[in-house]
Amino acid sequence: MLFLQFRTGEDTYALDSRRVVRVLPAARLKRLPAAPQAVAGLLNFEGVPVPVLDLSVLTLGRPSAEHLSTRIILTELPGPAGGMRLLGLLAEHATDTLHCESGDFTPAGFTPPAARYLGPVVSTGGTLVQRLELEQLLPTEMYAALARKCAPPGTD
Repeated sequence: MLFLQFRTGEDTYALDSRRVVRVLPAARLKRLPAAPQAVAGLLNFEGVPVPVLDLSVLTLGRPSAEHLSTRIILTELPGPAGGMRLLGLLAEHATDTLHCESGDFTPAGFTPPAARYLGPVVSTGGTLVQRLELEQLLPTEMYAALARKCAPPGTD
């Protein structure tokens, strides 16, 4: 399997590449007044407004650093009725991939209750890489607000 690697702070994470629609360079985003701090803004992607969440804010409580390797990872957010919507994730150092099997990841041994998105880990090159569980990433209220706009199955 192929995973996209990225970092938040000093830690390395992986996202299953099957969940990745596209990786884009960081871009100027339209700010959303009164939005939660984790909402970096809206991206105009091929004429479609796409909400972008800052992974560093969600995980560390601080904005992503502005590196040349900071990217927007476009993913699809599944809705409660089966629809999908594009969602951008702002991530630092999102330029590497990791080839391994899902079974190569082992339980981390501890997952903080407030960080349900932290999945199992794999050691590669002396570094522990932790899998990010996209479905668990968003706080319930944020997921509900974003999922309301999911397109129902069979519509484009």
